[in-house]
Amino acid sequence: MIRLQPLVQWLYLPMILVGINGLALAVLARRAGFEFLAPLLLAAIALSFAAERIAPYQRDWNRSRGDLGRDVVHAAVNEGLNVLSVLAIPLVALVVGGGALWPGHWPFVFQVIFAILVLDLGVTLTHYASHRLEWLWRFHAVHHSVKRLYGLNGLMKHPIHQSIEMLAGTAPLILLGLPLEVGMAIAFCTATQLLVQHSNVDIRLGPLRQVLAVSTVHRFHHQASPTLGDVNFGLFTTIWDRLLGTFRYEDRPAPFSSAEMGIDSDPNYPVSYLEQLRRPFQRTPAILQKPLY
Repeated sequence: MIRLQPLVQWLYLPMILVGINGLALAVLARRAGFEFLAPLLLAAIALSFAAERIAPYQRDWNRSRGDLGRDVVHAAVNEGLNVLSVLAIPLVALVVGGGALWPGHWPFVFQVIFAILVLDLGVTLTHYASHRLEWLWRFHAVHHSVKRLYGLNGLMKHPIHQSIEMLAGTAPLILLGLPLEVGMAIAFCTATQLLVQHSNVDIRLGPLRQVLAVSTVHRFHHQASPTLGDVNFGLFTTIWDRLLGTFRYEDRPAPFSSAEMGIDSDPNYPVSYLEQLRRPFQRTPAILQKPLY
């Protein structure tokens, strides 16, 4: 009898990052069949939820704590913002000009890889700054308030912080002349990457854990203590973290627990969606405390 758990541990990541993303890129490269992107994203979410139950990293994290509905709203709003920003690319490009430097003669997959690396740099630097600039931390704190990590809370972000991150990542690409299809590709890949980056799957990566910014390394970033969580800011890769000196991975004797997650300086951070939207604008002593230094 085939045991599903070890298969899921090794195959979950390739099925999403290579299988589902590969299908999406094939659709976009042909500039046809865009209606299949939404079902592909839903398939990735369904696959992630199934894998979390077959091979969970922390079984207790599969249990909703009254946060599932909130996370669904966060994901829907922020993914909607991603889609709108991609659809606005032609208009923005028309206004700002540019475009002569885009490597449009490259194969489509190489254009997407190039775009992902540039996007990853912008998002990493913004994420890094969000742990040092008080006004940015107020908005970023929404994401760090989670007490469990599972696929859907990758998009649990304040929409203002989500917009700032994506602007920092995509602005250089738009100035270079980012084509709409490549923009749609990186938006799709960002959604699946956030899924696997926060997934509650006991992933087996081998040496790739030194390169890919997935849940295996990202859990270190969500430690409640700011001095411990000041690591692994990358969205797609660990490349920029290595250059910043903020990469960290080590084998642990026990899995991370909910007690190690959250915000030390604000342990009673609001849980509901609307309260989280208001929180950055409330001048409370806890939220005004800088997370680092």
